[in-house]
Amino acid sequence: MRHGCTGSMLIAALVSLAEVTAAAQTGAIPRTPDGRPNLQGIWQVLAPAAWEIQDHPPRLGVPAGQGVVEGNNLPYQPWALARKQENFANRATADPESKGYLPGVPRIMYMPFPFQIFQTPTQVAMTFEYAQGVRIIYTNGTPHPKGPIEWWLGDSRGTWDGDTLVVDVVHFTDQTWLDRAGNFHSEALHLAERYTMTGPDHINYDVTVEDPKVFTRPWKMSMVLYRRKEANVRLLDYVPGLLMEADITEQERRKTN
Repeated sequence: MRHGCTGSMLIAALVSLAEVTAAAQTGAIPRTPDGRPNLQGIWQVLAPAAWEIQDHPPRLGVPAGQGVVEGNNLPYQPWALARKQENFANRATADPESKGYLPGVPRIMYMPFPFQIFQTPTQVAMTFEYAQGVRIIYTNGTPHPKGPIEWWLGDSRGTWDGDTLVVDVVHFTDQTWLDRAGNFHSEALHLAERYTMTGPDHINYDVTVEDPKVFTRPWKMSMVLYRRKEANVRLLDYVPGLLMEADITEQERRKTN
């Protein structure tokens, strides 16, 4: 029912389970055998940023939400602001996510679906319930491959700054948005992410967004990742492309009956 990971990641997850459980009982940050914060587990953002990353009122099917953007302002270039407004007006059909595409980074991090982190000394893997996405953050010191390359989730290279995982992400496609409200970027998007555990069940997620083709300056978002703690919690499958195909097939079947 769920795609798998490498054997080393599964072994690491099993070995670290006892450490995570013990840390949860004491309130301490769980750690891996090499002393790094143990990010493993199933996580989810509760903020409604996937609908809109800025403050927004309720709309049909969209909950009201407090923004996750620092200062609540996006520094669009004039042409890009007009494009964003056009995107918003046509969001029901123009949003790439509505077509079943991977939502891209950072949006996939705050979709209203859980994701799971696996961690080894050389990489951090994220598997997402939404669209069965898989993201690898290489922490082995290797550089980004030479571009230009256009990938749905970009290329991620991580280093540790004390207890914070710092991730540099480049090589994006321009076919994803930042939210359902039409906020967008170009293929020149560059992200600097920071993952900081504040306790056994919370990770502060901060991301600085830079795109000189769309914005006049870098800007920042911040939110909290919450550990899912339900008994027997697991990732299920939500594959929008397949669900859309099934819906179309069902509609065609009804027309012929």
